[in-house]
Amino acid sequence: MRKEIAKGLLEIEAVFLSPGKPFTWASGIKSPIYCDNRLILTAPSVRDKVENAITDTVRENYPDAEVLMGTSTAGIAHAAIAAHIMGIPMGYVRSGAKDHGRGNRIEGRLEPGQKVVVIEDLISTGGSVIEVVEALREAGAEVLGIVSIFTYGMKKGLERMAAADVKNISLTDFDAIAEAAVESGYIKEDDVRKLQAFRDNPQDESWIEK
Repeated sequence: MRKEIAKGLLEIEAVFLSPGKPFTWASGIKSPIYCDNRLILTAPSVRDKVENAITDTVRENYPDAEVLMGTSTAGIAHAAIAAHIMGIPMGYVRSGAKDHGRGNRIEGRLEPGQKVVVIEDLISTGGSVIEVVEALREAGAEVLGIVSIFTYGMKKGLERMAAADVKNISLTDFDAIAEAAVESGYIKEDDVRKLQAFRDNPQDESWIEK
């Protein structure tokens, strides 16, 4: 599954790799990889693979799941489609409470004690998805874990997950993307070292060719 999803993301250019000319993230970090999983929704064949993989992953790893909760905004559609396939409720968690109406942060009906799986499209340092987990826990939900489409596997993200005592299972990851990219000729074997150096320490830009 990891390899198939990786190939799909590369084919539809949801993942760009550019070790020679790195991207600049909003945080200012220089990166050889850029991920835009929103493109999955406009590619039906890859979308079907992703949604079925999410469904299978939830059923296999969180068989007691009663509700899927998407992260706002990128996880919402994936949570909705997977929940439809599974025939269970879904909702989503805002990045912050509304400043009007009922001031909801969690949208959709959520009963205290319900077993929830969070659906996220992308995890880097893990901060935003952990905020979602904490909001759900504060609302009385039992968060079984997270299913993400792609994770960078950064040390900071892994440490945050461990500290929050939450499990994440990703459909594909950094290493699978790199492997699939080499096999397709998208990048060279030597480029993998640059990708891994970035993943292991995003603050260290020594991998960038001057």
